[in-house]
Amino acid sequence: MNMDLIEKTREFVATFLEGEPSSHDMSHINRVEALCLEIQKEEGGDPLVLQLAALLHDVGVIKEHEEGGDHAVYSADIASEFLSRTGLGKEVIEAVTSCIRTHRFSAGEKPDSLEARILQDADRIDALGAVGIFRAVLSMGALRMLKHTTGMDKGSSKRTVYIEDPIEGFNEYMQYKPFTIPEKLNTDAAKKIAEERLKIMRLYLEALNLEAGIDERGL
Repeated sequence: MNMDLIEKTREFVATFLEGEPSSHDMSHINRVEALCLEIQKEEGGDPLVLQLAALLHDVGVIKEHEEGGDHAVYSADIASEFLSRTGLGKEVIEAVTSCIRTHRFSAGEKPDSLEARILQDADRIDALGAVGIFRAVLSMGALRMLKHTTGMDKGSSKRTVYIEDPIEGFNEYMQYKPFTIPEKLNTDAAKKIAEERLKIMRLYLEALNLEAGIDERGL
């Protein structure tokens, strides 16, 4: 039954995220799911709650693009409605939606369960490493284009996305987000993964600034 539910959930989420223009697509969802299960092997927690929360944690991101607001709140509401139709117990649904509401980096939410801490960690880790660099560049480009075409800007991203020189903006982003992630992680397993992934980001940033002629002193 659980495997059927997981696959139905995956299909449900894929319909919502089809055409997602930034970095919260199904490949991100699948990576966060895998990271949750990797961390769970060392830290414990309910695998079913983790998989469902990982799959559904960004299902409201398209609504955020269209209306503004907080995709974590939208995702939790959509998840609750979807899971209620599957016959899943109320206690499990509440555990899943609680994870989703507290996952977002910029919201500064404090997760109140082991599963919520693991989801938050997994989501943050996917902003690191080679994938993290790719996602950052993709997302910055998409958000700049969103503002150019619709006038909508993402408030929390102003300090990095909309800087005139995108390389300068990328440097600011690295200081604001990836380089601060390890100190914000909840689990030891996640911290080990994060430190390994940051190595490639530091090397990339050094090479980028060298080629661009940017003085890295103070970064």
